[in-house]
Amino acid sequence: MMAIHGRYALSSIALATAFMAVGSFGSALAGPRESSGGVQAKIEYCETCHGASGQGFYGYYAIPRLAGQQTGYIEDQLRDFSHGERHTPIMGPVARSVSPSEYSAIAAHFHAMNSAPLGGGSGGNVALGRDIFMNGIPESNVPACWACHGQDAHGAREIPRLAGQLPSYLIKTLSNWYEQRGTKSAHGLSAIMVPTTHNLTRAQMAAVAAYVSGLR
Repeated sequence: MMAIHGRYALSSIALATAFMAVGSFGSALAGPRESSGGVQAKIEYCETCHGASGQGFYGYYAIPRLAGQQTGYIEDQLRDFSHGERHTPIMGPVARSVSPSEYSAIAAHFHAMNSAPLGGGSGGNVALGRDIFMNGIPESNVPACWACHGQDAHGAREIPRLAGQLPSYLIKTLSNWYEQRGTKSAHGLSAIMVPTTHNLTRAQMAAVAAYVSGLR
């Protein structure tokens, strides 16, 4: 799950730089929605944190992979961040600096990418993760992940792609689903995910993350 310790100093510096960029980006776009550079400038800003190939980034916080992500999911998350339905200190201000008319272009750009997974183990049991993904945990009322995310874990429309996602990001997302997204996420995803995440142990989350992070 975690990057090699030797990378953390550089990663922290890079992330700190990205955090400072968030402030300048938000200020630059605080005026007219159609800033100079338009949507391409905003895509390039996204790549500052999420990677030029949309592969994600291991830093102090894991920054998620966007490459190959479903367009409907990306658009929904930008909307939820902008409206305060999903809470993070970084993405709220950033999303509010993007016009809804630009969501589809940003989403299409990252959906078209096909970068290789970054790798990095989660410490989870891959075999257990595959079993949960394919069969669920009936006795704990946890459904099979593939039923929504697809057997290849590529998702569909508003259902997110999990394949190749950074495992530490997946674990954090599953662990903090209710705190970050509550019960009002777009298209009712929380209606399924709140009880599902509540019924998963940390070890089971790590197992699922270990399995899907290695998929292409």
